[in-house]
Amino acid sequence: LPRLSPPGWARAWLEARRAGLRPWGSFLGQRRFGVPRDLGELLRRLGHNAERFQSNYLLLFLGLVLYCLVTSPLLLVALGVFVGAAVAVRLRAREAPLVLLGRELTPAHQLGVAGGVSLPLFWLAGAGAAVFWVL
Repeated sequence: LPRLSPPGWARAWLEARRAGLRPWGSFLGQRRFGVPRDLGELLRRLGHNAERFQSNYLLLFLGLVLYCLVTSPLLLVALGVFVGAAVAVRLRAREAPLVLLGRELTPAHQLGVAGGVSLPLFWLAGAGAAVFWVL
């Protein structure tokens, strides 16, 4: 179980995000909505809102990503293929370098090949539409 827990820096980052989480009633409260007077006020409001509710936006973003993965099995398969290939490249790089046609392929090149092989699966799964929908 200790091997599954995040490293110290990730744990500290997660704790900071958890501590910065604001109440959802405040996040979704409509009584503070209003039309800004000018562009300067709009930009100031956006910056303040993004800073104050950063953890809420992150949690909302992760929820939408999870929703996209659960509702699109092919996208989940494509992501699994890519992650599996990346793990295989990482494990293989520890053992010995991969030599293809007399040339050594670095782990970065191998990850590029894994991404290139996974790209058609991501395209078929509609990953681009999912990314734009979440954003």
